Amino acid sequence: MKKEVVDLLFYEKELYKEGYHFICGTDEAGRGPLVGPVVAAAVILPENFELEGLTDSKKLSEKKRETFFPIIKEKAIAYGIGIVDAKTIDEINIYEASRLAMKKAIDDMKIAPDYVLTDAMPIPGYKVPVKPIIHGDALSLSIAAASVLAKVTRDHILYELDKKYPEYELKNHKGYPTKRHLELLKKYGPTKEYRFTYKPVRDLISEGDKSEEVHS
Repeated sequence: MKKEVVDLLFYEKELYKEGYHFICGTDEAGRGPLVGPVVAAAVILPENFELEGLTDSKKLSEKKRETFFPIIKEKAIAYGIGIVDAKTIDEINIYEASRLAMKKAIDDMKIAPDYVLTDAMPIPGYKVPVKPIIHGDALSLSIAAASVLAKVTRDHILYELDKKYPEYELKNHKGYPTKRHLELLKKYGPTKEYRFTYKPVRDLISEGDKSEEVHS
């Protein structure tokens, strides 16, 4: 059976027909990790933008994402980055923190959008129309571009944290709860950049009442 080809500019083209000009795609990276911020990006691409191979960042190799990262920033009409730290994630929960990061990213752009496409995230009461698209990072080129910017930006933040805390090997697992990461977390305890409401971290603290051992 022939594989159906998805037009990644379908949503953008329909909105251009309706008279919208600055269509923004936004996506986040970092909901699942135990450590570090959640990062969102927002991107307005030129009409009929093309970048062969660009799709959902999760489907791309790290090398490919790093290649696309500067190209997207250079070619975009506008882009923005929104970062919400672990402390805020613990205070408002990761879903709301992801939404906040997206708002920050959109507001960070030098050109305001007149329409926003998100990867399944509603943004109630926003100042322009917002359309959440399920699996949007695989269906909209604007959202895919945002997913690459968000993922690479967050990876770079984790590389810097890895330099600060090399014993956690953050550059290898990017903060996700791999077996090795959990072993190291149990050995050294969490730093202040960890998300204390996440179960593996919360359980570790409650087990030994290690709250006073948080690294600075």
